[in-house]
Amino acid sequence: MADIAKVWISHSPAQERYEAVLASGDVTALDDVVVGYVDYVSEPYQVVLTHTVIREQYSGHGYAAELVRAVLEDIRANGKQVVPVCSYVQRFIERHPEYSDMAVAVPQ
Repeated sequence: MADIAKVWISHSPAQERYEAVLASGDVTALDDVVVGYVDYVSEPYQVVLTHTVIREQYSGHGYAAELVRAVLEDIRANGKQVVPVCSYVQRFIERHPEYSDMAVAVPQ
């Protein structure tokens, strides 16, 4: 398991994207690496989570779970519900029922 403490989450509302960034450990360094991201579409009362990507070389280290957890916490703090179109987010919510109250069924 990777040292998750070195990952921080960046949110870009203009791009409708959250990114997981692996810190280099050097405060003055500019070589932090984006290991993955969650794309979304913001609606007035909901956030549609469309896609989760973790770069292949960082896969299997828990970064996706850490990223999705942070995204869901941020959305909850803003009082919105989630439409989990992304299959990873769907499975995450199924495995973490503490987020099920904010999930809205995906339209078919």
